[in-house]
Amino acid sequence: KMDYAELIREHIESKADATVACIPVTLSEGSEFGIMHIDDNQRVLSFDEKPEYPEHMPGDPEHCLASMGVYVFKTNFLFDQLCRDATVSESRHDFGHNIIPSIIDSCHVRAYPFRDKNTGEKSYWRDVGTLDAYYEANMDLVSIDPLLNLYDRTWELRTYHPNFPPPKFVFHDHTSDKPRVGHAVDSIVGSGTIVSGGYVEGSILSSNVRVNSWANVEDSILFEGVDVGRHTKIRRAIIDKGVHIPEGMEIGFDLEQDREHGFTVTESGIVVIPRTSAFAEFQVSV
Repeated sequence: KMDYAELIREHIESKADATVACIPVTLSEGSEFGIMHIDDNQRVLSFDEKPEYPEHMPGDPEHCLASMGVYVFKTNFLFDQLCRDATVSESRHDFGHNIIPSIIDSCHVRAYPFRDKNTGEKSYWRDVGTLDAYYEANMDLVSIDPLLNLYDRTWELRTYHPNFPPPKFVFHDHTSDKPRVGHAVDSIVGSGTIVSGGYVEGSILSSNVRVNSWANVEDSILFEGVDVGRHTKIRRAIIDKGVHIPEGMEIGFDLEQDREHGFTVTESGIVVIPRTSAFAEFQVSV
């Protein structure tokens, strides 16, 4: 949740060749990022991409200063550096591994600590470089008062809206032995989605999803066009576009069985089902 105008303004005023946005992270997280050291004037003194043993910030033994992967360059300077790097055969042609470290000593590289301008505390930012991090960042959105609030009228998100009708929730039968009620709680439900006698909780359903009768979807992310069969149970899963989940299937309850089906299971136990699943019973509709 960054106002890039502030970043660009500081870059121009400092007359830096390059500016790198940064934020403190814990030492245990540091090996996943480019780690920086800066002086009192915000000048970058060193940059180490994903070090095995990251060094902590001065005066703060529990945190290190991480690059957010957000950069501002002088246009001509960037062009020159890209041309130079293109001639280096052993280069990975990567900003974090090659370009930024190579300009630290000879050029003016400035840090832009990402903070709330009112409180001075670090602002909302999440790295989604792993499946677990991606899952957690999405689950943040369905909390009651998320730090990144999609409904914040002062920070509107401009995005594409597909040409689907509003979401619909159908069936309200509490009288039978097996109640058939279509409803969703603590969830975000996209346009064109139909919850037809199923139950959804703590989940994100993209556009044009179908959750059929007596199915349960909990703490999961369903991409566009997913179809969940009757009596299916899904927990802590990420399901890619257009996957059809067969009737009566359980996902996220027996992780060993999920692995046997060829699904990816992350370190924290999130089950990931891709569009091209090797499981023979699966069908992909789009």
